Amino acid sequence: MLIRDLMTTPAVTVTAQTPIGLALRLLDDRKITAMPVVDTAGILVGIVSEADLVQEEGLLDDRVPKATVRTTTDTPARRIADVMSHLVATVDVDDELEVAIDLMWSTMVKSLPVLDHSRVIGMISRSDVIHLLAGRDDRIRAEVREIIQAENPGWQVDVRDGVVTVTGPADPRDRNLADSLAGTVRGVIAVRIC
Repeated sequence: MLIRDLMTTPAVTVTAQTPIGLALRLLDDRKITAMPVVDTAGILVGIVSEADLVQEEGLLDDRVPKATVRTTTDTPARRIADVMSHLVATVDVDDELEVAIDLMWSTMVKSLPVLDHSRVIGMISRSDVIHLLAGRDDRIRAEVREIIQAENPGWQVDVRDGVVTVTGPADPRDRNLADSLAGTVRGVIAVRIC
């Protein structure tokens, strides 16, 4: 499976000049864990994640300050440029999903920007992979059932953790046929004929 088939698009992006408060609201509102930081041409220049923003020590301090600082000028808001990471692990839109999984595992990042010709077009995250895996048995069951029942509508199909069980084929030719047909579906780990 290609990353383009699973990624979330379009990516929610920010610039280096985006105020930290806005970035916090975007992460919270969109229920995401990271956002690519892009320049005015849309080229990736960094990433800002929950971890980058949680480390902002002043954000959680609601105590009354011991002394206030008086100033005659406007104090600029803290910006993404102050907290973002410049080193970004990325994947290409046409990479296999395994590339993203390996990169997330080896770097311990939760989300990766997806690039197409150096432009951010989406994000792929651990939660995208979990969603795919959680629905795997249902997808396999539907595909195997369609193939099997075209051959014999009386045969029953069940799938658990990628293992397909076909109930019904009795003679050796039908058993081999059911085994071969079920084994053609992507994601099938094993086939049992009962």
